[in-house]
Amino acid sequence: MNLKTALTIAGSDCSGGAGIQADIKTMTMNGVYAMSAITALTAQNTTGVRGIQESTPEFLKQQLDAIFEDIRPDAVKIGMVASGELIRVIADRLRYYDANNVVVDPVMVATSGSSLMKSDAVQVLLEELLPLSTLVTPNIPEAQAISGMTIASGEDMVTAAKWIGEHYRCAVLLKGGHSINDANDLLYADGEVVWFTGKRIENPNTHGTGCTLSSAIAANLAKGFGLVESVQRAKDYISGALSAMLDLGKGSGPMNHAFDLQGKYAKEAR
Repeated sequence: MNLKTALTIAGSDCSGGAGIQADIKTMTMNGVYAMSAITALTAQNTTGVRGIQESTPEFLKQQLDAIFEDIRPDAVKIGMVASGELIRVIADRLRYYDANNVVVDPVMVATSGSSLMKSDAVQVLLEELLPLSTLVTPNIPEAQAISGMTIASGEDMVTAAKWIGEHYRCAVLLKGGHSINDANDLLYADGEVVWFTGKRIENPNTHGTGCTLSSAIAANLAKGFGLVESVQRAKDYISGALSAMLDLGKGSGPMNHAFDLQGKYAKEAR
């Protein structure tokens, strides 16, 4: 039996709702074999980030080499990378191995509001990683930081997505979120604009939504789906995870990534 494979390069979330943990759950539930290279350990929960301990650049390189030399990923998702040195290592290894289906989630701020990226790392991310990506998935604040534009409407989303896509030569999924248009996202790829309409789900527990969406997209790209279908399948998956209404933690809690898990090993004791 063979499975398609996907690699997540991101930080660890010890509370399990975001980062590496969310990525692995998402990739597994979307039918691929998940691997990980950890950029940082974080001490965090649903209420905030207490501490970050980065991997060294050399150790991150060793992780990436170990993966690519043995089980080559069919897709790569990149999440939290806090420093420019680590971003440069990732970019170097992606170029060296000519990685396919690279999805970059430019994680700058956690759902709780805590900063996850050093200020000097943002420019390195833009210069080194975005030009290597198949797709970048910013939310509104991240797209504003990347483009330097103010985004206050659907028309602004189109303008910013086009600028990012043409400037960095990658496809862009600009996530609207409740601040602009409920859950409608905009894909700009190959000069074309595609809107994805989402239903508003009244669930305050949204910890790890960005990680989950980008990982689901990467998983579907790994399986051979096109970009538009991969995005739609990922949005459908995250809607299901939110609709399950998992309620854990004292802050913005996690989703139920395993909402569709069935079988005798998933059953609870009677």
